[in-house]
Amino acid sequence: MKIAFVGKGGSGKTTLSSLFIRHLAAAGAPVVAVDADINQHLGAALGLSDDEAAALPAMGAHLPLIKEYLRGSNPRITSSDTMIKTTPPGEGSRLLRVREENPVYEACARSVPLDDGGIRLMATGPFTESDLGVACYHSKVGAVELCLNHLVDGADEYVVVDMTAGSDSFASGLFTRFDMTFLVAEPTRKGVSVYRQYKEYARDFGVALRVVGNKVQGADDVEFLRAEVGDDLLVTVGHSDWVRSMEKGRPPRFELLEAANRMALQALQNAADDSYAHRDWERYTRQMVHFHLKNAESWGNAKTGADLAAQVDPGFVLDERLAVPQPS
Repeated sequence: MKIAFVGKGGSGKTTLSSLFIRHLAAAGAPVVAVDADINQHLGAALGLSDDEAAALPAMGAHLPLIKEYLRGSNPRITSSDTMIKTTPPGEGSRLLRVREENPVYEACARSVPLDDGGIRLMATGPFTESDLGVACYHSKVGAVELCLNHLVDGADEYVVVDMTAGSDSFASGLFTRFDMTFLVAEPTRKGVSVYRQYKEYARDFGVALRVVGNKVQGADDVEFLRAEVGDDLLVTVGHSDWVRSMEKGRPPRFELLEAANRMALQALQNAADDSYAHRDWERYTRQMVHFHLKNAESWGNAKTGADLAAQVDPGFVLDERLAVPQPS
């Protein structure tokens, strides 16, 4: 399952995504975690030191390798230089699988040991001083979108993406790449404003959206969130001494997380797992092609000097039944 955590800055999005990742790992599930936030904090939230987090390879720096690997023998893509962030797979493309070893994971992923098991962590890379005035952050997350376009995952596998704050993911088709989107909202007017944006933008694309109320202190906060987001409110989370210790760099064992918060994380997993029954690979592929054609016409053709619409394989549908390892 592909799961996104979104929300406004300061909502606790990264903290909750890290807790969910720990929860999945503790249950023995295979997990690929991706830090796609402009502020790269997921590694630290998963227990990496500052030096370890800073040493994570940036996916954007390995974009040529990612493109060349995913291109495979696809005859519709004559050169990896013509691939853009929305390029869809077709016959001959290499696909990514959660549990396999491949050159993309070797270059871009690092194993992170947790209390129970471990996960793979990938990061877009920080927005650097050299990017100021010459690049937007969407150029960083393009590597994430390209990988998700070529990913086949099963019901018992999880890819968890900590997205950039606010509604920036709507600048591309990235918001349609997930089976479930958890929007973290504080019980304030500003806290639910991003929810309204997501709800409006996602309505026409069948995006599964549930709200996680964070920093909830009592019944009045719950009633406020329920009035603002209705049945989209899945669960609420309050104060956590465990999280406070984690933020100080001294997390107890994960099994000591408060029972109410463990139950909240299980509710998130249940909601994500339930969405599997509604997975529609044909729609997923169709939306991928839709955004690719939009990007091709808007800027991709001019940038690459190629007709990127020709990259679309009309007979190809991405599907987990294609999840048979191929030679690297």
